[in-house]
Amino acid sequence: MSQAFIALGANLGDPAATIRAAFEALNELPESRLLACSELYRTAPVGMTGQPEFVNAAARIETTLAPEALLDALLAIEHRFGRIRAERNGPRTLDLDILLYDDLVIDTPRLTLPHPRLHLRAFVLYPLADLAPDLALPGRGTLAAWLPAVANQGICPL
Repeated sequence: MSQAFIALGANLGDPAATIRAAFEALNELPESRLLACSELYRTAPVGMTGQPEFVNAAARIETTLAPEALLDALLAIEHRFGRIRAERNGPRTLDLDILLYDDLVIDTPRLTLPHPRLHLRAFVLYPLADLAPDLALPGRGTLAAWLPAVANQGICPL
């Protein structure tokens, strides 16, 4: 079994309820098991600022799905929750991203692991720290070393 960390985010409808329901959907993934869920965090939007605040979280799963098969399963969950990819960094009903998959480093047209901006975003690092405070980020050092750099990004527990 491999371990993967998934980022969850939403800012349309009832985002907190959506994230909680998405945790349940992750628990139902084939060939997978939900191991842990982070706290929920309220965060300011990044990039496109004229939109509602986000609710973000992270999950740790165990899976035998290959990375791209896991990506396909996550995209199917997003679709089930009404995700429409209209504009980059725009409002969304649900966003699911693979942050880490074991210690794999992958760069394909469909998938980059570790997630290329995970170390720059409070809305990713704080939930990850809930799940694995001593986590090593492949090629980036420790998660704990990056937390001070994102502390001013406007994040608070829900």
